[in-house]
Amino acid sequence: MSKKKSTGNVREAALEILLKIKKNQAYSNLLLNDTIKKENIASIDVPLLTEIVYGTIQYQKRIDFYLEAYSKKPLVKIDDWVHILWRLTVYQLIFLDRVPDHAAINEAVEISKKRGHKGISGMTNGILRSFLRHPLPEFSSIKNETERLAVETSHPEWLLKRWSKQYGAERASSIAFANLTHPTHSVRVNTNRVTKEEVMESLQDQGLEVKESPYVEECLYVKKGSLANTKAFENGWISIQDEGSMLVTLALDPQQGESILDACAAPGGKSMHIAERMQNIGEVVSIDIHSHKVKLIHDQAKRLELSIVHGEVADARQLHEKYDKESFDRILVDAPCSGLGVIQRKPDLKWSKKEEDIHRLSEIQQSIVEAVWPLLKKGGRLVYSTCTVDREENDDVVTAFVEENEEAIFDDQLLTRIPGIIASEKKENPGYFQLFPGEFRTDGFFISAILKRE
Repeated sequence: MSKKKSTGNVREAALEILLKIKKNQAYSNLLLNDTIKKENIASIDVPLLTEIVYGTIQYQKRIDFYLEAYSKKPLVKIDDWVHILWRLTVYQLIFLDRVPDHAAINEAVEISKKRGHKGISGMTNGILRSFLRHPLPEFSSIKNETERLAVETSHPEWLLKRWSKQYGAERASSIAFANLTHPTHSVRVNTNRVTKEEVMESLQDQGLEVKESPYVEECLYVKKGSLANTKAFENGWISIQDEGSMLVTLALDPQQGESILDACAAPGGKSMHIAERMQNIGEVVSIDIHSHKVKLIHDQAKRLELSIVHGEVADARQLHEKYDKESFDRILVDAPCSGLGVIQRKPDLKWSKKEEDIHRLSEIQQSIVEAVWPLLKKGGRLVYSTCTVDREENDDVVTAFVEENEEAIFDDQLLTRIPGIIASEKKENPGYFQLFPGEFRTDGFFISAILKRE
């Protein structure tokens, strides 16, 4: 039996993960899970490893601003592994009270000795100790407003400029600061199988803190504890899902006995919610282009005991080859997007995405909506949603589509299906609205509804 890693080696594991993310543009969540298994990280150390990895990514621009004040060499001339080691150590020094400063610095020096030479370990020791001896540099020293906000909130400047242009400087700032806060953890209760009260009791019995959401009826907020290991999850009583994502199904408003198409379905959370709302009566066709992702849909349907969900491997843009015109009562296009509404959960997205990615994705999004539209019955509803806050992927896509299609009109009753507290603040446009991070404890989500004329 292999020996569990000690806490000291958590920093080495974090360094390896962060190096792979930088070199290979790999996803942090996948690398974390892989490292925990391969390196046999002790369960007691997993939260610390996760915190160091995500926190270092989240705050890397601000940390570099601090480091530049003490490094004699420009950071771009420092070896990647040394630079990242400094970053993750400074993150611990600033943000983690439970890690003693001397322990974090000593561990960084030891890793430097192991990976480099005496000069590097000396340089590491010197920069980190001088970091402790002096006050942090002030953001006010940065004269340009956008650059100052980019450093303070640790976001790319191009992204803040884009949000400022689309929504104004105040909204851009609020999005950026909200992205630094811890996301709300929410679950959706499978009310076909169990009551909300029974789920709350079960989770509380296992030591989790639970409270009801004021917005979506079947949503609960959960603190303290791992949901995936609970009896409620194993029994198919709950699914882990952001509340903003749950609003998509409310916008679609599926009815028992209907035939529903979820055109970009994986990993299947919305398909399952749709089937639960239909009380498992009717048909939900869940499409994804990747077979391994369709397996996730099948696995979820089995766990939740939802027999009406049918996962299929296909490209949504080619579905006309498989289905007749007007085959579906309602269609959901939860389109592939930049994901810039979920930076709270996936901070690496703000560094890996580029402006050209948004242009490319908007073209794909438009092509999917145009391709599935003929499959919708007359009088039917198409819901288009994304987990981004960029207008080019959201407002622009649906507005252009409605303007170019005589059969398409915005559903001006959309907000009547959304919780009143949210709807009352989202009256600006008929047929679509944008949720921003931090507004209603949700991720950033765009939701729209389009009707096909009878």
